[in-house]
Amino acid sequence: MKTEVTHMSKLWGIVEQRFEEALSCFFLSVMACCVFAQVVARYVFNTAITWTEELSGFSMVWAVYMGASLAVRERFHVRIVIGVVSLPRPLAIGVIILSDLCWMAFNIFMVWYGIEYLTVLWEKVYISPSLHIDQKWPQMIVAIGYTLMAVRLAQIYYLWFKEGRHELPGIPKESQPQKDVPNE
Repeated sequence: MKTEVTHMSKLWGIVEQRFEEALSCFFLSVMACCVFAQVVARYVFNTAITWTEELSGFSMVWAVYMGASLAVRERFHVRIVIGVVSLPRPLAIGVIILSDLCWMAFNIFMVWYGIEYLTVLWEKVYISPSLHIDQKWPQMIVAIGYTLMAVRLAQIYYLWFKEGRHELPGIPKESQPQKDVPNE
């Protein structure tokens, strides 16, 4: 029983660390293959593949949202770090938390309206012209993407509290203010 728990926790660790990265790479690969197939079909065989443009468009959107969630996890989103780290520590923490609360509110807003949009798509069938799939499936990424970003943002603060709040939350280690070290 204990080995099952160990295997499950290892599996969860891999999923937690590589989920967005794997999906981003997958969707970027699908997009690249679709574009390559379309180029070969047009210039080598003088014909067109009708569904590749639509599939590559869906793949690009999914890759972008998964990449945005990955950027939250890795703390790569654009911030004006130089201004924040130059503030006194309590003020810097306050500014970061305030901006992250605004960001979290925006994520929740987008999840809410993303789900409302999906309910409309569940009620009315809208079929894509080339792939002939219901649009609710590719459009789910709005709710999924913002949910993942909100979860990753909450995860940053969970780890920040768990690790003792020594660094500024959500700021990459290389951008953290350096502590003054006396010359020896």
